[in-house]
Amino acid sequence: QLQLVESGGGLVQPGGSLRLSCAASGDTLASYYIGWFRQAPGKKREGVYCISSSGRSTNYLDSVKDRFTISRDNAKNTVYLLIDSLQPEDTGVYYCAAGAGDYYSTSLRPRDFNSWGQGTQVTVSS
Repeated sequence: QLQLVESGGGLVQPGGSLRLSCAASGDTLASYYIGWFRQAPGKKREGVYCISSSGRSTNYLDSVKDRFTISRDNAKNTVYLLIDSLQPEDTGVYYCAAGAGDYYSTSLRPRDFNSWGQGTQVTVSS
């Protein structure tokens, strides 16, 4: 059974950067599209970026397009989310999740994902 573990979160000043990692065990990550979601205090979980199993297709929230970058290293069974120019509104718990689809499938809808990590906290504050 696929298990996901996020890491890389922390307390960062505005304008800083973080690289979040999503490491998989129990199955090969190459079979899944992987999404990153965030949940701010008191708000619903929202999808911010997704990469297809092939890595050739991505889908993202328009508001993060210029600051977030997703990548995957199937050999390391890991997906990354690089966040630049962090802003206070980026604060929240970041989750990675896996879903099954074809070579180019992506989604930002939580219901399209079957396996979830426990989340990593990102706090942007001066």
